[in-house]
Amino acid sequence: MKNLPSIFNDVIGPVMRGPSSSHTAASWRVAMMAVQMIDGNLKNALIEFDKDGAWVTNYEEQGTVLGMNGGLLAIDMSDDTMKQTERIASERGVQIDYKISSFENSHANSMQLTLSSDNNDEVKILAASLGGGSFEIQKIDEGSVEMKGDRYALIIWAKNDLDHELKKLCPSGSNLKAVEILDSYLYVMENSEPFSKDLEEHIRHWNEVLKVRNIIPIMPVISGREKELPFSSIESLIEFSSRKNMSLGELGLMYEAYRSGLAERELKDKMARLIDIIEGSISIGLEGTRFQDRILPQQSHLVAKAEKKGNILQGSIINKIVANVAAIMESKSALEVIVANPTAGSCGTVGAALKAVSDELEADKNEKIMAYFAAGLVGAYFAMGPGFSAEEHGCQVECGASAGMAAAAIVELFEGNASQALGAASMAIQNMIGLVCDPIADRVEAPCLGKNTSAAVNALSSATMALSGFAHLIPLDQVLDTVERVSADMPTCVKCTGLGGLAVTPAAIKLKEQLEKLKTEGNKI
Repeated sequence: MKNLPSIFNDVIGPVMRGPSSSHTAASWRVAMMAVQMIDGNLKNALIEFDKDGAWVTNYEEQGTVLGMNGGLLAIDMSDDTMKQTERIASERGVQIDYKISSFENSHANSMQLTLSSDNNDEVKILAASLGGGSFEIQKIDEGSVEMKGDRYALIIWAKNDLDHELKKLCPSGSNLKAVEILDSYLYVMENSEPFSKDLEEHIRHWNEVLKVRNIIPIMPVISGREKELPFSSIESLIEFSSRKNMSLGELGLMYEAYRSGLAERELKDKMARLIDIIEGSISIGLEGTRFQDRILPQQSHLVAKAEKKGNILQGSIINKIVANVAAIMESKSALEVIVANPTAGSCGTVGAALKAVSDELEADKNEKIMAYFAAGLVGAYFAMGPGFSAEEHGCQVECGASAGMAAAAIVELFEGNASQALGAASMAIQNMIGLVCDPIADRVEAPCLGKNTSAAVNALSSATMALSGFAHLIPLDQVLDTVERVSADMPTCVKCTGLGGLAVTPAAIKLKEQLEKLKTEGNKI
């Protein structure tokens, strides 16, 4: 069965801090997996980025160091000490170094980790950030693997070929992958259920075995428990929804239940917790945030002030959307806890639009939950297509995706049908095809704030048109195909590298120089 994207693993989430889900969340997840692969406590870590990769110009500014350090030190994202990883590493006697080098890889967002422990154990790992916090560990000690942190795993290093013996011990439902590495062998046994300590110890005592590591998954939803969905393509989804009279939100909940094997009640509770974090980040932003290394001050409160003075429209839902977007983005830039939705760079769109519309409609918690599942299902189809990596496709897969997700969710709040919701998503994404990613001074703040705001308002207008009966003309699946086709024509300089667009204007270059100078001097911005 095809391993479909999970709404919680790949679309709405992760819960994180920092500017970029590709940089911060994915590097944290890779590191959390990697430290499980060494015997003993981490002592030294060398993190390398390829000189021809997308991260070479901005890995520190966009939060890779923050996420990587936190993961290597096993600090939870919700823990405030994530803001102090360098101090904690020093206190623990852990040396973490970063280096630009050259190594074989197949993805623009590749990273190579070499870790050693106080037991003189060492491991080398190649991983790639796939966008929105998703990742893949692609090599362990030069052996090719495909690990995404969504299954339990036993990793076995052996002197000789143990394929036959290990297959006999594999628990039901396990997958076993064998790789020959230099003069030894690497085996990865994966399952949706934990491996017993007895099995681990039994294998560990074989003479041929060099090392065994028992890996705990770090993703919210475990893979391998899926059931076959009654729909696959967007076309079959629309047909199924019409036949069963189900909304897109109901279909999104069904999708995740089939994908995860979890009960609908548990999935609703998971979504409710994420909504609380999202709306909490709006409250934190509106109350005011301060952080040294950012380019925009608090601005979210200015909308209410302008409205009170009569300088802008009175009581407009647009005002609420603008303030909500800014509040979430300010929380993100101040390293407060947020939800990547579907990415950190586009985290303001869905939450801001849905908070404003649901407040206007006085929607209850369940109605909001179902709206988020509608958004999640659109995001899942986006993940099956281009995915959410701005380094591959530009901002059309961040703010573009979030606009489509929010548009579908707004239709759900108005009790529109699935066809209308998908039509709204199609229109919203059509409006943002070709959108470049050009963060100023390598901070994911501007023009990101304006793009998130535009995406949220675009979502509202697209939902309005769809519910009014406007024709979207191009089916959503063809729109997603177009996104991939357009991205192939876009130059790398406008794909989150800081080498094109607004990022290379004289004003942006001057601002970056000022930030670097202030950071060196240790002064406040």
